[in-house]
Amino acid sequence: MLKPLALFVKHDGASARAAVTCRYKCGNACAHEVPNKSAGEYFGDIVAAMSRRRMLQGSAAVVLATGTAGLLAACGDGDDVRTAAETSPGTGTDFTPVAPNKADAVTVPEGYEQSVVIRWGDPVLPDAPQFDFANQTAAAQAKQFGYNNDFSALLPIEGQENGYLLVASHEYTTGPFMFAGYDEQNPTREQVEIEWAAHGLTVVEVKGEAGSGKLTPVLGKYNRRITATSEFQLTGPAAGSDLVKTSADAFGLKVAGTLNNCSGGVTPWGTILSGEENFNQYFAGEFADPAAKERGKRYGIGGDNNEPRGWERFDRRFDLSAEPNEPNRFGWVVEVDPWDPASTPVKHTAMGRFKHEAATIYVTPDGTVVSYSGDDERFDYMYKFVSAKKIQQGNTAAARKHNMTILDEGTLYVAKLTGDHPDRIDGSGKVPSDNGFTGSGQWIPLLETGADGKGRSLVEGMSAEEVAVFTRLAGDKVGATKMDRPEDFEPNPTTGKVYVALTNNSKRGTDGKPGVDEANPRNQNKNGQVLEIVDDHTGTAFTWSLLLVCGDPQAADTYFAGFDKSKVSPISCPDNLAFDPHGNLWISTDGNALKSNDGLFAVTLEGERRGETKQFLTVPVGAETCGPIVTDRRVLVSVQHPGEVDDASVEKPASHWPDGGSAQPRPAVVTVWKQDGGSIGV
Repeated sequence: MLKPLALFVKHDGASARAAVTCRYKCGNACAHEVPNKSAGEYFGDIVAAMSRRRMLQGSAAVVLATGTAGLLAACGDGDDVRTAAETSPGTGTDFTPVAPNKADAVTVPEGYEQSVVIRWGDPVLPDAPQFDFANQTAAAQAKQFGYNNDFSALLPIEGQENGYLLVASHEYTTGPFMFAGYDEQNPTREQVEIEWAAHGLTVVEVKGEAGSGKLTPVLGKYNRRITATSEFQLTGPAAGSDLVKTSADAFGLKVAGTLNNCSGGVTPWGTILSGEENFNQYFAGEFADPAAKERGKRYGIGGDNNEPRGWERFDRRFDLSAEPNEPNRFGWVVEVDPWDPASTPVKHTAMGRFKHEAATIYVTPDGTVVSYSGDDERFDYMYKFVSAKKIQQGNTAAARKHNMTILDEGTLYVAKLTGDHPDRIDGSGKVPSDNGFTGSGQWIPLLETGADGKGRSLVEGMSAEEVAVFTRLAGDKVGATKMDRPEDFEPNPTTGKVYVALTNNSKRGTDGKPGVDEANPRNQNKNGQVLEIVDDHTGTAFTWSLLLVCGDPQAADTYFAGFDKSKVSPISCPDNLAFDPHGNLWISTDGNALKSNDGLFAVTLEGERRGETKQFLTVPVGAETCGPIVTDRRVLVSVQHPGEVDDASVEKPASHWPDGGSAQPRPAVVTVWKQDGGSIGV
């Protein structure tokens, strides 16, 4: 078994993210009306839910103690994965915190070193040319590392000492920072085709060094680029539906490309899951059909939401009036087999369609696979998929073939949360009890998919195909809880508890928008929070608490699991999550609202130091920290959109990272290690 180790709308000021980043990363989501206008109340049996909460409180330790930590080992370099019992609380976070700063550099703790692994434009395929910023071509980009890398995974290659596969997703492109003299209103065909080639995913072999954390790309046999034009297969209840058929695909079974691949996950059978997030922004024009127009609004597609990139000029599938079903072919969880460069990636429609930040896996003791995913939008929902099939052990061809279909058969759920202290939540962020912010929850079933790939709707008034394709509408109907941008979900491999990054929501509690609740306790939430769930993974009941309510520790509306706030690093806008071999939570940030660069933070989860938060690194000016990997010997992060600042341009760059001098900024993956070759944080 593998171990998965101007031109721009004015920003609303909720975070430090530049307006140009909002424009190209998410189609100016914060400048448009919130898509979720549902009433959002579920008249379920809350009393029963509270009863289940009491049951879980008594049994959680037993359930979680038998979780499959071995199957969910942190991506890494062959280091031992320790269980919680083998390490003392706080082990792995013994480093001097990096101070908040605005440096145009990756800043790491004293005693640590760093290097760039791979950057935008570096060769991936053997015949790829060296990157030439002034003379880019689509043909070259299709063989080079893509733009704005987000998620990353590091998989050891069996039989190769210090040999790994690095897999990275490429979320979005920013024309004004990719091309000199870029005209947003009139991009050229070559520029658009370069952007298509810069999307998707990269698989590249890398070689490690003994006694160091350096990783060097290798032009190996596994190397691969997947782009916005690569072929994908649709599986599950939406496959073959009239809702996904287009003039180019009359059978509704094959999709050209993947878009806005944000965070992801690694399966225990060695494949990569990638979430298609802000896919709505790539489509221009308007739906002719009124029903399609209304459904499009729920996903931020069409009408006033349009932030066209000009792609529709060169491919009609991006024109809503010509191909109204094309957007329905995006917004899925993608599965890629990095060990077979000739394989066709899959889009799993049984897992629902929304703005998937990621999809991460937990395996129960009986082999059931549970996948968690957040819908990254203000006031949208949290989901899980529970497989009907059991995982097969081993790395045989038969086991891999079986496991590659696990995510096509099972039940999709959406979350409803209830707070324990509803009368004490006033929007100020004041902690309601000695135990902090706590509550219970239900997983409400939406869709059941059988062995034949056919679905059964569990939502009145919607067909199975409609639930799969318009999952947000299904969540509306059952009254799921509206969250503050649920992004990365991560199950802790040492405890089984599940963590969710809720990045921010500046609209919470404003006129006409939903007010606060205990899981989302602050009005105009600029800094976000981190949710901790004790889940009955295959069942419908869970309990929850807020681990962190982020922001300036000196502010009254912040909370660090009860830890002394004078001893923590300021943290704002949590985005991606990861675990180290000791069971500590690591958080990368996006859009730091505290006027310093984004960074990576380590949080102790158990013992007297629970809630202690320490900043491990910061990224350069204008950049976002993405895709953290934390192993015993190295830490990797994706540095996305360095230098993406509103008053900057190719002619006047705000950053020269990573190459220095007068070079243009380039997104890249960075590795960090301890100078003495020792263990991270020990």
